[in-house]
Amino acid sequence: MSSMEDNSSSARRRFIAASFTDALGQGVYVPLTMLFVHALTGLTLTAIGTGLTLAGLGALASMPAVGALVDRFGGKRVYAAALALRAIGFALYPLAHSYPAFLAVALVVAVAMWAAPPSQQSLIGDMAEGAERDRLLAWDRSLRNGGMGFGALAAAGMLAVDGDAGFFAAAALLAAACAAAALTVTTIPVRRRVTAAPREARGGYREVLADRPYLAITAANFLIGFGYTAQAIALPVFLTRDVGLPGALAGGVFAVNTALVAVLGVPVARAMARARRARGAALGTAVFAASFAAFATLPALGGGIVAVLIVAIVYTAGELIHSAPAQSLSVQAARDHVRGRYLAVYQLSWSLCRTVAPLVLGLLLDAGTWQLWAVLAAAVLAGGLLLLRTERALPAHAAAGFSRSADTQRTHAVTASA
Repeated sequence: MSSMEDNSSSARRRFIAASFTDALGQGVYVPLTMLFVHALTGLTLTAIGTGLTLAGLGALASMPAVGALVDRFGGKRVYAAALALRAIGFALYPLAHSYPAFLAVALVVAVAMWAAPPSQQSLIGDMAEGAERDRLLAWDRSLRNGGMGFGALAAAGMLAVDGDAGFFAAAALLAAACAAAALTVTTIPVRRRVTAAPREARGGYREVLADRPYLAITAANFLIGFGYTAQAIALPVFLTRDVGLPGALAGGVFAVNTALVAVLGVPVARAMARARRARGAALGTAVFAASFAAFATLPALGGGIVAVLIVAIVYTAGELIHSAPAQSLSVQAARDHVRGRYLAVYQLSWSLCRTVAPLVLGLLLDAGTWQLWAVLAAAVLAGGLLLLRTERALPAHAAAGFSRSADTQRTHAVTASA
């Protein structure tokens, strides 16, 4: 094996280790956020909710700067910095007893969390290309789901600890996990790929905003994102209130989804590898919509755990089919010389969706038993149709499935290590 192959294999192993550790931390933090912050700061839940919302809006506003930093310093450095900032934030949470201190720490954590995806995906773009890039994206998705699942189990264990000791242990564990992931990222042997800007390039975000096909797939992702956020926000309420499942069984549906995505993510990504990316992602939205139609019928049919699990598996199939080509499309369609800015704009579609989803989904849940699923089906299908309509305008190498001939025609200038 050549030295270059050794470096490539080492880079993949270290990247996967860092990503898994990062996901473990998120799996602990996300389910416990309100309780975690309440136990560590002593603030009211209303104050915490308001502060977390303000921090989220601040993180949204920071995304353009994150994209510029990725293009300036590379995904590796920005991803490591985001992990280090998160470690600092978690370490400071137990000291944030005043409201201004809490807001400052919450903002640091939120910015670091939103900065991680575009910088991480840009790092993948520097580490690999073509089919190897798609495979690395698939491994990252699967392992992150597994890591978040294990983290959620750890969070459940911490809730069993009497008093606030479990939450203080969680703060220490989160800080240590993020610090370890940051250190691992800094050791990844990767050479940053730099491509000269084409003559027609406008420079900076002007170039991204002028790329209408990329903005179209970003808008499509915003619509489809509601299908993903519904699982955590609306589905537990629907299953317990409208279908009549016990809370523990409703949580089990989420566990089944996480396990299936972790186990089947890579095989499904391989199966989708030669499909045209926009069409593969659109197929996933059709399966999503079918699962939403099935969810809407569960209350009338009397629903039972078996029926719920069958529909949940269909939903998971839609997620698996859509996620691999959609994420690959977002990375492959980004122009290399401003990849960070492209991915920051794409990340905004996720961030904005997750910001407004609690309000939108809450209103739909209050409207009745089927309205939620009808709107969700319409949203994801609209996103899928937008992807299909945009396909012809996308760069050929991004829209098509991977082929060796196409990959060998693409060349990248490589500069010194990041």
